[in-house]
Amino acid sequence: MTAPPHGARTPGAPEELPNTQQGMRRRNLSRVLRTVATDGPLSRASVASRIGLTRAAVSTLVDELIRSGLLEELGPERPGRVGRPCSALAVSSRGPAGIGAEVGVDHLAVCAMDLRGEVRARVRRQAANRGRPPEAVLKELASLVRQVGRDAERDGLRPAGLSVAVPGLVARGTHTVVSAPNLDWHGVDVDAHLPTGLSLTVDNEANFGALAELWLGDVPEDFLHVSAEIGIGAAVVVDGRLLHGSRGFAGELGHVPVHPEGPACACGGRGCLEQYAGEEAVLRKAGLAAGPRRVALLAERAAEGDEAVRRALYGAGAALGIALTGAVNLLDPQAVVLGGALSRLAPWLLPSLARELGDRTTGPGCDVTVSTVGSDGPLLGAAQSVVRAVLDDPAGVTGPDRGGLAALDR
Repeated sequence: MTAPPHGARTPGAPEELPNTQQGMRRRNLSRVLRTVATDGPLSRASVASRIGLTRAAVSTLVDELIRSGLLEELGPERPGRVGRPCSALAVSSRGPAGIGAEVGVDHLAVCAMDLRGEVRARVRRQAANRGRPPEAVLKELASLVRQVGRDAERDGLRPAGLSVAVPGLVARGTHTVVSAPNLDWHGVDVDAHLPTGLSLTVDNEANFGALAELWLGDVPEDFLHVSAEIGIGAAVVVDGRLLHGSRGFAGELGHVPVHPEGPACACGGRGCLEQYAGEEAVLRKAGLAAGPRRVALLAERAAEGDEAVRRALYGAGAALGIALTGAVNLLDPQAVVLGGALSRLAPWLLPSLARELGDRTTGPGCDVTVSTVGSDGPLLGAAQSVVRAVLDDPAGVTGPDRGGLAALDR
């Protein structure tokens, strides 16, 4: 694989630090910060006992993290205990923030997430992006990033990086959307049209959705994540790590043929899953017009007992089950997780999906569950990927004037 361009990262893959004294220091800073983030509030002594360093070494690292605005002291860890009180440490509610952004077929969204994983600023705007010039879409997205960045800074945060989720194929280690059929994007360099000044990562929306499930949800370490908006995407997580494929194109479930002689698809193929289980296909079969509340409308009609809608969703579930059969047989995941719009429609999709999987897969099969993160998965996963990068290498965000509005306005 070629080296990623400056600022590019592979989501879910921490940076390898050199085996030098400086590299060891950076790793230890990360160990301290991650321990407090996972188990805190903790005293310095408690951190030292957990990671196996001396109290003096941990104290030095903690002081550096406090100066950098990554940790804060809350006061006595356990008031009333015998002996000298210890000051409890927690991840700072101020300081670096991960900026996540999502380009949807019909919307744009941006959020700022602090190091505690809390969303502190957010905006979503309806936008008809299909067929719209990429530079126009990304210019509007940049304005939303700036808006969220300013809101976050007023709350004591500073942007540490930007990750963008897109509904298409992204070449691994680059910012290039090779193909996004539902946007009509081909060979689009996001970095060239998104001038924020922040370190940038671009990846498929299903990948970020799967990472959100892994980091923020309740899933095993081996699962297949399936999500839908206009199109259908999937992502594979094995041993807690995202499977990208050699070029970064793994997970294109929406373009797996369900019926090879079926209707033409925007990708150039025929009979793809999206033609049977994509939102527009389901709406068409249910006799409903497309609109801004299409998923909510399907869920409402199905809950009310609308037989046409229920038949359309049953057929979509069957098509999903057929398409998933090959992936489940090949990868043997512990679970299939339905995310995105599918999570809202799961009650009417699951019966036929589970039936097809049960009839077609070998072995004991796998659990089919519904996302606990929901349709916000790609946006939250994008923001959390920046947060994780800070936790992996806190030394990379220390020092004066790192991030913030100065970066956004360059």
